[in-house]
Amino acid sequence: MADSLNRLATETSPYLLQHADNPVHWWPWGEAALAEAKRTNRPILLSVGYAACHWCHVMAHESFEAPEVAALMNELFVNIKVDREERPDVDAIYMQALQVLGEPGGWPLTMFCTPAGEPFWGGTYFPHPARYGRPGFLDVLRGVSQAFHDKPDEVETNRAGLLQALRAKATSKAVEFKGDGPPVPLDLLDQIAQRIAEECDPVWGGLGQAPKFPSPYLFEMLWRGWLRDRKNERLFQSVTVTLDRMCQGGIYDHLAGGFARYATDNEWLIPHFEKMLYDNAQLVDLLTLVWQETKSPLYATRIAETCDWVLREMVAEGGGFAATYDADSEGVEGKFYVWDEAEIDAVLGDEATFFKQVYDVTAQGNWEHHTILHRNRVPALLSEAEEQRLAGLRAKLKAVRDKRVWPGWDDKVLADWNGLMIAALANAAVVFQRDDWLAAADRAWRFVIDQMRDEHSRLFHSWRIGKRLHRGTLDDYANMARAGIALFEATGEGRYLDEAKSLVRVLDRHFADDAAGGYFITADDAADLIVRTRHCHDNASPAGNGTLLGVFARLWVLDGDGAWRDKAERQFAAFAGELEGNFSPLMTLLNGYETLQRATELVIVGNLASPDTEALRRAVYVQSLPSKIVRRLAPDAALPTHHPAAGKGLVGGKPALYVCHGMSCRAPIVDAGEVQGALSST
Repeated sequence: MADSLNRLATETSPYLLQHADNPVHWWPWGEAALAEAKRTNRPILLSVGYAACHWCHVMAHESFEAPEVAALMNELFVNIKVDREERPDVDAIYMQALQVLGEPGGWPLTMFCTPAGEPFWGGTYFPHPARYGRPGFLDVLRGVSQAFHDKPDEVETNRAGLLQALRAKATSKAVEFKGDGPPVPLDLLDQIAQRIAEECDPVWGGLGQAPKFPSPYLFEMLWRGWLRDRKNERLFQSVTVTLDRMCQGGIYDHLAGGFARYATDNEWLIPHFEKMLYDNAQLVDLLTLVWQETKSPLYATRIAETCDWVLREMVAEGGGFAATYDADSEGVEGKFYVWDEAEIDAVLGDEATFFKQVYDVTAQGNWEHHTILHRNRVPALLSEAEEQRLAGLRAKLKAVRDKRVWPGWDDKVLADWNGLMIAALANAAVVFQRDDWLAAADRAWRFVIDQMRDEHSRLFHSWRIGKRLHRGTLDDYANMARAGIALFEATGEGRYLDEAKSLVRVLDRHFADDAAGGYFITADDAADLIVRTRHCHDNASPAGNGTLLGVFARLWVLDGDGAWRDKAERQFAAFAGELEGNFSPLMTLLNGYETLQRATELVIVGNLASPDTEALRRAVYVQSLPSKIVRRLAPDAALPTHHPAAGKGLVGGKPALYVCHGMSCRAPIVDAGEVQGALSST
């Protein structure tokens, strides 16, 4: 193929296709691009972003569409464009390298590498021309190219140091399980939760100051801490104030449902308008868990609106869930979502005054002379009649908004993000008795399992327009295994559990770190990466190694097989040594550890269609029990003899609930009214 061509037109990623008409001679990631760099002895310019990224669009318009910038890029570099959602393994390596360089990270990621793909310098967004206190991109390009050719010793020093640091990050300090007690007492989790709560904003919620991210796994950790110590009001308030403010803030789409990725201010007013599947999945999970205790009508409403938005706008090919909505439309960030007062008046007429008072609509606006709808000025829910009135007004505005130019929709199906949403929908469906949510979760599960696996049960990471691409990563397997367990708990159908176990078997064959414990992010046959990373750090989504601890703990309880507990203990031990340093990125691991130590299996024996059986199940699901594992068992079904509930069945012909800890179960419960009291001490 001629050297002058942009090679992205045949890709399936919407992000890569956004750049297919650039004058830059882009290559997709792969051996061919690396070979070209080696052949021409040019450094690699690696540009990583994603379709919904606002600043990625800014850099594209300023630089990658500019002929003078593209010409210099083509002359001096082999230019590789990567969709970080499609290749999270590639993104993770070079984002780690950027952080080793002392940069905070973020997208677009701009990394300069040797022809072998080894990084030696980088940054994020570079403007053209220079502004914001940042060097201009043309100057950066000339300076990096000159350094590569004229200062090889300096480049080599950077390259060797970064590569050594990347390899070091793939190791961790393990701890040992000794005797019968836990290696880390649960008191330590209480101390960590308290320290995090002290960093939370007591007025507006969220961790620290702007920008504020939802970080659901972190607030789940605080919520678990409060459930252990209900006298600790600081933990309760840290979670509920955060959720209240987010649910009423501008980060929430009050017309269609769903949360934006983060807020750029302290008050959750100004969102970074892109909407991501993974954020919404995690927030549905967290809101559901907290609703089970608080019974907040606000949380119930936001859960329903967000799940309904997913089913209405995020269902992609074959029933899988799409990845994102863009922040921009018509080249302007947030244009689809914001309003002018005159528009509100024209649509709502005499009803406009009431609506504007509630949603902070003014002539001057609350963001760049426009209005972001929010309710944090009037946060309390109004009367039922007034809320119904507002719902009707929102529907009118939504009908008008739907006629605008929509943000770009990235409809690729990602296995890991689908796993998060499948699990959230399955759980919320049982809690709120929504069969349509459960059916959607099952359809997405079947799509990923049937269409995104090969004949050896190995997952692919991405699917779009009939093509499955890129071998699955650790997060794909971990999140889908967790989703299978959630569907098993929701339905009682054993096929989900069997398929979840088959995913774990693939992990054990191709991802396990037999020397240090835990699992690598990529499989043993991933050939196009400079280092095989291994970590347990949560990012915008939970870490696969942390998720697996919860998966193993639940499989131990469900099977009653001590081998699963051994796997869970080894998984925690592989990363627990990191608690001596920065514990903040380990929230998913710690949440899974609590489940391992405090798991409670709730075995409901009875005809699945029986009202009495359903009454017991509803009594179980209205309580906030993050470490519960639910098993629905038909009266004639049998459990393995080593399971603590083996041989237990109906009581006097009536459905029964057995509450089991470890290898023993309490006396059966047949009256649904007694369930709450029985579980309050778990």
